[in-house]
Amino acid sequence: MTKNGEFYQRDRTWHPPAVTPDYKTSVTRSPQYSLISLQNSVSEVTGPVFGHNDIHALDNDLIHNYAQAGDAAIGERIILHGRVLDENHRPIPNTLVEVWQANAGGRYRHKKDTYLAPIDPNFGGCGRTLTDESGYYFFHTIKPGAYPWRNWVNNWRPAHIHVSIFGTAFAQRLITQCYFEGDPLIDKCPIVHTIPDAQARAQLVAALDMNASVPLDSIAYKFDIVLRGRRSTLFENRLEGN
Repeated sequence: MTKNGEFYQRDRTWHPPAVTPDYKTSVTRSPQYSLISLQNSVSEVTGPVFGHNDIHALDNDLIHNYAQAGDAAIGERIILHGRVLDENHRPIPNTLVEVWQANAGGRYRHKKDTYLAPIDPNFGGCGRTLTDESGYYFFHTIKPGAYPWRNWVNNWRPAHIHVSIFGTAFAQRLITQCYFEGDPLIDKCPIVHTIPDAQARAQLVAALDMNASVPLDSIAYKFDIVLRGRRSTLFENRLEGN
């Protein structure tokens, strides 16, 4: 893989359009004119580098990283894990993965969140980690609760975790949401349905992974993340020079 090559162009049929009237607030805060595609600049195909010394041992453990000593966050304990790959299915190692989420009652630790669910004093709702050499990451956390939001009369957001992945360069940066297999609210969410392709929507759902679960402790969900890939052609099906 070339170090500073360009990335694949975005597939506009795969990503949601900017303005989606059923997601009401998108109407006033989205561009109303056609988007302009630009050539990747040098600054876009190079990116931030993070070292393991920047990450604390508890940064990926949301059950304990905000809790008082001897305490833990309240709720259904889960493991969220998977690999970060590019569009050529190659692992992206040593990249920063950040998450933030509501607590088990569906409330964020944010002064503007006025939902009536209680705040958990031992849950901050934020974490981060670096992928290993195979692109693998994991978080130990609490399964977030659903919560109502002011879109239509009775809209509820499915349980979800927000995920930010830096990738290898600024043009590869991705911010997305992870949902959970079997949640009936996924199919009723206007935000989810801004994505036109059913297969694309399915990629946002973490699969139940009993093999990675910890008996009498935590249920696991697997969520692989695919970032934009480099333009790369193999030489006679060999990786030399790529």
